[in-house]
Amino acid sequence: MSGIDSRSPRNLAPVTHVGALLRKWRAARRLSQLDLALAADVSSRHLSCVETGRAQPSREMVSRLAGALAVPLRERNALLVAAGYAPGYHDSGLTAPEVEPAQGAIELILRQQEPYPAIVVSQHWDLLAANQGAKRLFRWMLGGPSPHTNIMRLSFDPAGLRRFVVNWEEVALDLVRSLHSDVAAAPSDTCARGLLSEILAYPGVPPRWQDRHLGAPLVPLSTITYRKDGIKLTFFWTTTTFGTPRDVTPEELRIECSFPADEPTDRLCRDLAAAP
Repeated sequence: MSGIDSRSPRNLAPVTHVGALLRKWRAARRLSQLDLALAADVSSRHLSCVETGRAQPSREMVSRLAGALAVPLRERNALLVAAGYAPGYHDSGLTAPEVEPAQGAIELILRQQEPYPAIVVSQHWDLLAANQGAKRLFRWMLGGPSPHTNIMRLSFDPAGLRRFVVNWEEVALDLVRSLHSDVAAAPSDTCARGLLSEILAYPGVPPRWQDRHLGAPLVPLSTITYRKDGIKLTFFWTTTTFGTPRDVTPEELRIECSFPADEPTDRLCRDLAAAP
């Protein structure tokens, strides 16, 4: 698909003993050995031996423990390699023939979303593809090339979209929550952790957002309101992911679709699409 890189960056921690990695994942998920043993249907004694290196887990055991810990596919490959096995999940890239159905689904979603914006981002929020509705909106808003190809940086940088977002703190809080969730979901992903640190360092970001467990209540529907030259646009958005992937690449993609929250926003999107 045009505009999509075929590979995502690898940012796994150096390979260590599989038991140590499992222990890190269990701590990240805040599970006791007994909790994990019950979830994976193994004895807590055997799990203890695996974590300390006194027992070598089978391939099936590693996969079972990884499933109980909800480990992402890329990180499951790292666990298998650490245990001495070959990776269990392909990392094909979207140009590979075996993931053509996923590629086709993404292209269909982007087309069907017209004239409203839709974008595809990587697990680290890099912009991989955008439909014409999103390109038109970015051009209208920024008046030129985007200063960033990363959606988080574009949203937090005062020179990016941030200056046009009326409810920036509300939107930014939702984005920070997402970054905290990304780090919690893959604690060995140094790129996600680095991006979170970078975003939290932007001016105007409250220090309390350093804490993953942010106190502000979640709203039922996230909206973003832009204002430029006296014109106001309000969108709400949805996020689509591949629910049962067997390949690393589709699992790490997010498709963000924006919908007009009022009639003036709908009209402007259609006017921009009809303009030369």
